[in-house]
Amino acid sequence: MAYTAPTDAFRFDEFRSAVEGKRVLITGAGKDGGIGQAMALSAGLNGADSVGIHFHRSYEDGFDLVDRLRDEGVHAFPVQADVTNLRDLWAIRSYVIDQMGGLPPNLVICNSGLTESGYNLGRTLRQVEGESSSLRRARVRQAFIENLEQSRLVLDTKVDGFLASTHLWAGEAVYAGEQAQFVYVSSRQAVDPGPAVPGYALSNWAVLQLPKVLKVNLGRSADLVTCFTLLLPFIRTGMTNEYAGNERVFGRWQPRMLEPCEMAEAFMALLARPTDETDGAMYELMVSAAEETDPLGPPAVELVWHQLALNLDEQPVDWSAADPLRFV
Repeated sequence: MAYTAPTDAFRFDEFRSAVEGKRVLITGAGKDGGIGQAMALSAGLNGADSVGIHFHRSYEDGFDLVDRLRDEGVHAFPVQADVTNLRDLWAIRSYVIDQMGGLPPNLVICNSGLTESGYNLGRTLRQVEGESSSLRRARVRQAFIENLEQSRLVLDTKVDGFLASTHLWAGEAVYAGEQAQFVYVSSRQAVDPGPAVPGYALSNWAVLQLPKVLKVNLGRSADLVTCFTLLLPFIRTGMTNEYAGNERVFGRWQPRMLEPCEMAEAFMALLARPTDETDGAMYELMVSAAEETDPLGPPAVELVWHQLALNLDEQPVDWSAADPLRFV
């Protein structure tokens, strides 16, 4: 697939401080028209020192992106690895550090992810008229297996991949005594799940815990690493484009799908904020209709970041507190 992104739409001079001089690694950045590609263009075209373009299967798109960035004078390089294969992930370590001048990345954007073709969790398939019971059992069993295989791959990519990438590059930052920032790409479906994508909703929920888990485990070295999570709305990519005209899918959240460059500018505005402000936070990108819009064009939208807090409310259960179990 040829490179199709509108390159100049990713130049954000106002927010160059977000990436200028940084060594950036973006997982899942290969797919043309994807979120990772948008983030890679935003980094490379706004002053990043080096940009690692990670991909697994999207190697043709990934190399096209590397070539495009190099044409712009950016030190970009390809990184092919399966983030769920630990040996594969470890094998890129020395190569990435060498490409970045002997130091590990100091901005890691964990973006790898897949979605599901869709199934309703816990709901069996509808009966087919005239179908025998044995044929129905076979069809339901096969659908059950295929549905959960989809979810497992989604969970492996998002949860295992993010965990392994964090473990690898946080460890390298601590070893090198270098400050590093991690950004985790989640989805609004983590907190407001839609139907038919249970693995996607669950995996994106798990991502929300990574910054806290990382900080606890780093202990005395926690000051070397900062991190925050993005909960993104529907963005027009290869995975979502088929839903762009289906308001039942995205309409409860936003008046239209965002273009990757629109999301990227909002991301750069957030990334440019001081790290002591964003560290450990969860940010949800809210999309609303603008008051003034061109009646002949697509609806104008306004983007506002909301900070999300998951407040744990723990209360004793009355019947258990009244009669606690006692052991000697």
